[in-house]
Amino acid sequence: MANSTSLTLADLRVLRTAPELGTGQAEQLALELAAVMARCAWFTAGIMAPSADLAVNALRAMEQRLGWTRLEPAPAESAKPAPGGPVFLKANQNTGSYSIRPEDGLGEGILISGQDSSEPDGDATWGPLPLNFFA
Repeated sequence: MANSTSLTLADLRVLRTAPELGTGQAEQLALELAAVMARCAWFTAGIMAPSADLAVNALRAMEQRLGWTRLEPAPAESAKPAPGGPVFLKANQNTGSYSIRPEDGLGEGILISGQDSSEPDGDATWGPLPLNFFA
């Protein structure tokens, strides 16, 4: 997608991998994302990355930028070595943990799902956003 093109969160839904964003596009999407996230009680995130290190770095940037409490590896994950190659990281604010599994054939980017059992209309998934979106 051209960096001069206006993008919305709805435009991203059809993509397999996150687009490169211009500064204006990133700022516009960040404002739109903040508005929809404000309706949610908690979040899950899926991070598709070429390595476990890149996935965890994207998670840490997201936590810091959004003011989330630091998520820790799920107990079963703590004893496992980081997988080599492409991965899918699944983070869950409700449990306070994340897990990583090897996963070939995925795109690259961050998916965020809003959760709110009291307002089902608030439940939605946004992305894929670039791995450096929250950096």
